[in-house]
Amino acid sequence: MPLREQRAVTLNPRSDRAPEAAEPASRLARRLGVGDAVLLGLGSMIGTGVFVVFSPAAAAAGAGLLIGLAIAAFVAYANATSSAELAALYPSSGGTYVYGRERLGPTWGYLAGIAFVGGKIASCGAAALAVGEYAAPAYARPIGAAAVVFITAVNYRGITRTARLNRLLVAVLLAILTLVVVAMFTGGSPDVSRLQPWWPHGFRGILTAAALLFFAFAGYARVATLGEEVRDPARTIPRAIPLALGITLVVYIAVALGLLLTLGPERLAATAAPLSAAVAAGSWHALTPVVRIGAAIAALGSFLSLMAGISRTAFAMASNGDLPRWLAAVHPRYKVPYHAELLTGAIALVVVAFGGISGAVSFSAFTVLLYYAIANTSALTLPTGQRRWPRGLAGAGLVGCLVLAASLPWPVVVAGGAVLAVAVLARVVIRSPAVR
Repeated sequence: MPLREQRAVTLNPRSDRAPEAAEPASRLARRLGVGDAVLLGLGSMIGTGVFVVFSPAAAAAGAGLLIGLAIAAFVAYANATSSAELAALYPSSGGTYVYGRERLGPTWGYLAGIAFVGGKIASCGAAALAVGEYAAPAYARPIGAAAVVFITAVNYRGITRTARLNRLLVAVLLAILTLVVVAMFTGGSPDVSRLQPWWPHGFRGILTAAALLFFAFAGYARVATLGEEVRDPARTIPRAIPLALGITLVVYIAVALGLLLTLGPERLAATAAPLSAAVAAGSWHALTPVVRIGAAIAALGSFLSLMAGISRTAFAMASNGDLPRWLAAVHPRYKVPYHAELLTGAIALVVVAFGGISGAVSFSAFTVLLYYAIANTSALTLPTGQRRWPRGLAGAGLVGCLVLAASLPWPVVVAGGAVLAVAVLARVVIRSPAVR
């Protein structure tokens, strides 16, 4: 069904019509409920970021990373509300790619799609490398490559299996993080005096830390990109996104505070594996191997949800002719966009072979912030009757995204901007009458 025709059958966000009367047509299988959607969001947000991002954030802002965390959380919340109300109106695979096309025009949708796919493939590489770094640092790249193959195979078999494995991974992750937080606060000798330096690089450093920490929050959009695979999307998606974000924020505050009180900003910035370092520094040091295994599992869970969202966005773009149409192929048995799954896995393997975690995180943060800037701009165009949250919240999200993106190191800004500019230019050339 064309997207514009879906408007006629999609629930008004304020409507009380029965779900079965409003279920929009879908090319994929609708099998996910609220619980599955929340867990997919948690698997994306509470994953790679919580194990790798606090060190560079501490290097940028010292103990001021706590302020950066609050800023990142607010921007993420604003973005989440925009994504939720848009997803209720356009419950199709593709997320902001679809919203940008429908609300702003095809070029903006295309730009959002390219930003998402490019940034999140970089995130996949970072997640796979994190699996290797925590499991066995000496063999990080081979283990990361094996993780790519495994996750690609799981996604290939269908979204039900993806959700089932994700439930297990999220449960293990939350158990490990609970153990780490308890170990830091009861066995790590937390000391408030370690909250120094507080503001080593000024407010610019705090904004840089906020941009990096935003990378850890950004998984809530994974729920929106699965719009054709959740039951009753007009109700499920707006409920699942804020709930997943709220749980994530509570976890991140506990972890960030524990790391700072146990290690201090300087030691935190100097370690590549902050959670295991914090546990090793206290009386619960015997649990360090458990934490490393838990971190590898967490990164694997994040990778699982990441790949599902990327392939669905590529599927939506291919369906509209913005990417090669063979990427829109749906597997006759498993009902997943399997060509998009396989290509995503292949590119992630290249990132694992030649890339690094810190560079991948920074690039992903920049492109995904621009992606959400387009989401907030799209939400600003919604009329009052289709809004669930104040229009000013979308405006604050837009400004926040642009400010945080600009606060990242200039080589990242230049590289990310160049990639997006080349992608837009390529689209203009390909679609020009002379080429056709």
